Amino acid sequence: MGEMVTISRAEYDRLIETAENFADLRAYDRAKAALAAGDDELIPEDAVRRILDGESPLRVFRELRGFTQAQLGELAGVNRVQIADIEAGRKSGSIDTVRKLASALNVAIDDLV
Repeated sequence: MGEMVTISRAEYDRLIETAENFADLRAYDRAKAALAAGDDELIPEDAVRRILDGESPLRVFRELRGFTQAQLGELAGVNRVQIADIEAGRKSGSIDTVRKLASALNVAIDDLV
């Protein structure tokens, strides 16, 4: 059997807190590296709030990128009416359509659904 060490509960709690802080710092460093490498981006608070309040993520990201529906449609190869229907919640769009839109907006598909 391996060696055992007994420590106080206070010392144990301090070690756990230190480990959690270290994990948080590593996550922060990974996030900063992803931003610096261009693998991730910061999204403005107002855009996040709009999505959380139920607005169409497609509309929010389209406007964030500065596109009209027609411009996005041309860039993505998707009919402008399809974009309007998705933004209004009348349709959800096929996987292929959402993939094209996500690619044109430079976001993950998950960001749009």
